[in-house]
Amino acid sequence: MFWVPLTKRIDWLIAVLFARPKIAELAFRVYEKTLHPELYFACRSRCIQRSLFSASIVITNCGHVITWVTPNSTFCEITTGLYQPLPNRNCLVAQPLKGRRTEFARSQGGATYKSSFHLESVDPEMFWIINQQFSSDSEKGLVCKFESSGRIKLGAISYVNTQTKASSLFVQAVHSFPDDYAILKVESIFSLPG
Repeated sequence: MFWVPLTKRIDWLIAVLFARPKIAELAFRVYEKTLHPELYFACRSRCIQRSLFSASIVITNCGHVITWVTPNSTFCEITTGLYQPLPNRNCLVAQPLKGRRTEFARSQGGATYKSSFHLESVDPEMFWIINQQFSSDSEKGLVCKFESSGRIKLGAISYVNTQTKASSLFVQAVHSFPDDYAILKVESIFSLPG
């Protein structure tokens, strides 16, 4: 067995953590509770505080985690690995990320959650254009550029844009998967009743 310097091992571990999984290994989940930050690997984050709600937007190596909290309701949306160990308790939606889907939920406190996601494969040229477009939109939203997985030189991009009103949060997220030439688009609305 040969010895590898610690710095090389750390660089390898960081590259593995920041590389995107294959799209066939992804899941979409929604909880009526917050998830502990140790359950996912945060790459970039932003907090939003309004008088009626607070929100946490986190870009992860698998996609994102959006947590929306009011005095009476909580929703947490996560795109994650299909086999990532996450709690089953208070899980409202657990779906593999495939094709196009719309989800709706109402909390016990009366708040509503609606989300639609669309996972599509694109040709390599279109993929490059989309990746470049969202990597240059860092002034408009939260952006994270990932390392290449090694198969192709282009790394993945995650882009999350938010719009708030007094009693609602609208989130648009776009995640690219270079190894599969795939783009995941997610739009979610978190709203208080009335």
